[in-house]
Amino acid sequence: MPHILALDQGTSSSRALLFDETGEMVAQAQEPLTQHYPRPGWVEHDPEEIWQTQLDMARQVLARAGVGPAEVAAIGIANQRETALLWERASGAPLHRALVWQDRRTAGHCARLREEGCEDLVREKTGLLLDPYFSATKIAWLLDHVPGARGRAEKGELAAGTVDSWLVWKLSGGEHLTDITNASRTLLLDLRRGTWDQELLDLFGIPPELLPRIAPSSGVVARTLPALLGASIPIAGMAGDQQAALFGQQCTRPGLAKNTYGTGCFLLRHTGTEPIISHHRLLSTAAWQLEGQPPEYALEGSVFVGGAAIQWLRDGLGIIDSAPQVNELAASVPNSGGVVVVPAFAGLGAPHWDPEARGTIFGLTRGTTAAHLARATLEGIALQVADLLEAMEADAGVGLSALRVDGGASASDLLMQMQADVLGIPVERPALTETTALGAAYLAGLGVGLWPEVAALAGQWRLERRFEPGMAAGAREALKERWHRALERSLGWGGQ
Repeated sequence: MPHILALDQGTSSSRALLFDETGEMVAQAQEPLTQHYPRPGWVEHDPEEIWQTQLDMARQVLARAGVGPAEVAAIGIANQRETALLWERASGAPLHRALVWQDRRTAGHCARLREEGCEDLVREKTGLLLDPYFSATKIAWLLDHVPGARGRAEKGELAAGTVDSWLVWKLSGGEHLTDITNASRTLLLDLRRGTWDQELLDLFGIPPELLPRIAPSSGVVARTLPALLGASIPIAGMAGDQQAALFGQQCTRPGLAKNTYGTGCFLLRHTGTEPIISHHRLLSTAAWQLEGQPPEYALEGSVFVGGAAIQWLRDGLGIIDSAPQVNELAASVPNSGGVVVVPAFAGLGAPHWDPEARGTIFGLTRGTTAAHLARATLEGIALQVADLLEAMEADAGVGLSALRVDGGASASDLLMQMQADVLGIPVERPALTETTALGAAYLAGLGVGLWPEVAALAGQWRLERRFEPGMAAGAREALKERWHRALERSLGWGGQ
C-alpha cells in the first residue's frame, strides 16, 4: 500500500506523520524546537535545528512504521507561516537565525510605512495589513543587519524564504521555491495575479533575486536527495499550516470554514476562486492552488492567545496542574459568576489589531473562585472566535451553517459546547484532528495521482462529535454584550 509522508514543521516542534491511501494515520514522531528570545519581543529559531529535527523525525516515523522509502509515494510539507530565513546559495549555510512569525522587532518599520500612507496599497494588492507578523519587513531587517547581506543579495548570492522554502532547499539539494499559500503571507505577492509584485518589492527594499519561484500547492515540484531518506521521493504538496488544515478538513467549497485551537486560534473560510478583500480587518489569503487549476482563496482571522490562555492558568496562576484539568474545574460552576477574562496577553489580533491591548479580568467579587476564572477563560477563547466569525460573515455576506474544528484545545468538550453556544451554530469535530498534516498529505497524494481528484477525498472526513447550540438567543446576546464592554476597556492599555 502506498504511503504519504507529511512533514509538519511548526513553531514549537518538528513533526512527521505517515498516512495511508485511506487517510488513516499510520505513525507519527515529534521533537520540540528551541525557542530563542534575544530581546523582549524578539523570537528566533535556529535554521539548522529546524532542518535537522525535521529530517530526524522523517527518518524516525518511517522506521517506527516499518515502511521503506520505496513505499512512500510522495512528501507533503506544512509549515509555520511568515517565519523568514536568509541563507547563502553556494553553501546553503544560514546567515542568521530565522525570525519567527511572533517576532515584533519590525513594528517601527511597519508604523513608518503606515504613516507614509502605504497601508491601502498593501491591503489592496496583498489582502494583508501592515504588521510585523508578515515576512517582508523581517527579510528587510535581515538584509540591513547581516553584514554585507544587501550587496550580496543584489548580486544573486543569497536566498530568502519561509520555512517551506528552506526545507525544500535542504531536501532537494538546492531547489528554491515556495507555494502560493506561503507566498501570500509575505506582503510581497500580488494576490490576484499570483506573482511577486515589483512595486511591493521596491516598497520593502527586497531584491527580486532573493526570492523563490512560486509553485502550485499540489503537484511534483522537486525530489529529495536519495541519501537523505534512502530514495528520491517526490515533493508534491506544500501549504502553510492553516491552509493545510483547511484542506485537511475538506473545506474545499466556498462557505465552508474551520477553526484551529492551538496556541492561538486561526479561523479560515473558503471564498472561491476570487479573493475577497476584507472591510472588517480580516486577511484575504491564498487557500491553495492545485496543479493546472486557478488559485483558490480564503478569509482568515487570527486570535493570538487561544490555548495559551489555558497554559497561563496552569503556569501563571497555578490553579490547574495540567491543561485538561481546566475542563473539570470550569464545569464545577454553572456560569462564570459575572467574571470576564479578555486574554489579550500578546495584544489583540483580528478584527481589532491592537498591539497595546492587554489581558484583563473584570467582574471580580468576594465570591469569585478559581472555577469562575477557569470558566471565564474558556469563554474568552470562544468569544474571540465569535468576533472573528461575525466579521467574516459581514465580509462574505452569508452566514455559516456549521464550523469544523481541530487543534489541541478542540479536545475540550466544554470549550466546544461553549463555542457552539456563543456562535449559535453547530460545531463539528472530526475523528482525526491532525488536519494540518493530513492536508499536506492530501495535497501531495493528489500531486502524484494517488487520488484522482479532490472529490475522491470527501468520504475520508468523518465526524467524531457534533456540538449543537443550547443557549437561548437572549442569553447569548447578553454574554456577548458583556464581553464587548470588557474588551473595549482592554484596548490600548499598554500605551497608557
